[in-house]
Amino acid sequence: MRTRTGSALAALAGTAMILAGCASDVPAANPSASGSAAAGAGTGETSSFFVQADYDNEMGLRSATATGPADKPWEQALNPTNADTAKYKKAGPYNLCFSNAGVGNPWRQVGFKNMQAEVKLHPEIKSFQVTDAESKDDKQISDITDLLGKGCDALIVSPNTTATLTPAVEQACAKVPVIVFDRGVNTKCPVTFINPIGGYAFGAAGAEFLTEKVKPGGNILALRILPGVDVLEARWGAAKVAFDKSQLKVVGVEFTDGDAAKTKTIVSNYLQRFGTIDGIWMDAGATAVAAAEAFEDAGKPFPAIVGEDQQDFLRMWQDKKLTAVAPTYPTYQWRTPVIAALKILKGEPVPNPWKLPQPTITDANLAQFVDPSMPPLHYAMCGCSDLPGYPGDWGGK
Repeated sequence: MRTRTGSALAALAGTAMILAGCASDVPAANPSASGSAAAGAGTGETSSFFVQADYDNEMGLRSATATGPADKPWEQALNPTNADTAKYKKAGPYNLCFSNAGVGNPWRQVGFKNMQAEVKLHPEIKSFQVTDAESKDDKQISDITDLLGKGCDALIVSPNTTATLTPAVEQACAKVPVIVFDRGVNTKCPVTFINPIGGYAFGAAGAEFLTEKVKPGGNILALRILPGVDVLEARWGAAKVAFDKSQLKVVGVEFTDGDAAKTKTIVSNYLQRFGTIDGIWMDAGATAVAAAEAFEDAGKPFPAIVGEDQQDFLRMWQDKKLTAVAPTYPTYQWRTPVIAALKILKGEPVPNPWKLPQPTITDANLAQFVDPSMPPLHYAMCGCSDLPGYPGDWGGK
């Protein structure tokens, strides 16, 4: 069944806000994360990335009501404050530029397809110049410099890492209107920063689920991708808050590099070491199936597990009747920067920050998002069913 419609996403967003109110890449172990001198529930020291005010804001946004078209969550905004863009108004057609951190994982591949298709909807875009930094900071810095010499009317940036890309973004802001999305930078100079509610909300949703489903004293293994990216650090920061308040034991915090084989090895090693792992928390769910398979290989019952909206995980969840939840960082957000860029160039106000809804998939709505016609690595929350080329360009049937 194909249910990636705007109305389904809109309905889920409303449900997710209620549920949230109740409840898309480094060494295998990092001492500062796993905490040789572990604090609280075994979660280690609080990251320097953790900002209490930002955490409080995101917790509040989880129950906020979005404004905007009900069937287009990528155009919605939570508690928006608009930025005046009159000074950027100019006649089209427009040359849009995009500096991409990379397409090194399925989440980013699905998102980039969304962005390319969104561009096709707007005849006022005469050219769309894209660079791929291949997940390398130095290359992205060079890419941004190169793009600034190519007559960009507006520049969209998805930063590879936060601090390192900040000076390059500031350089760009002095020459063209800049739209940053997905991952942030440490400057207020972009006209807008676009993303869903954020990492704190994502991390909290998964950790709160485990505190509800795992018995007191249960063993939790936290699996992370890599340090130093603001959204991922925020996910862990919020999970740490929840775990430290709980009676659960975080027996390990490990970096997986987002690699399925490494994930399975880590989980297998912890099963051998502790005998029982009752819950798996993840800061991104691309390797959730590999984590679950490690339990099958060991002849152990599946734990309560936090995944994401990738089809392979959703299907496994449905088929194996897992105790699971899927916080999402919707790939539909890749449509919004193109929409924002055009608004800015037409002198129309845009929210800054532009916070999008961030739904959660649960047992109650899982069936809406399982789609056998789409590839295993497709992200259900793409909001792409109305885009040109769907489903074929996304690998669907």
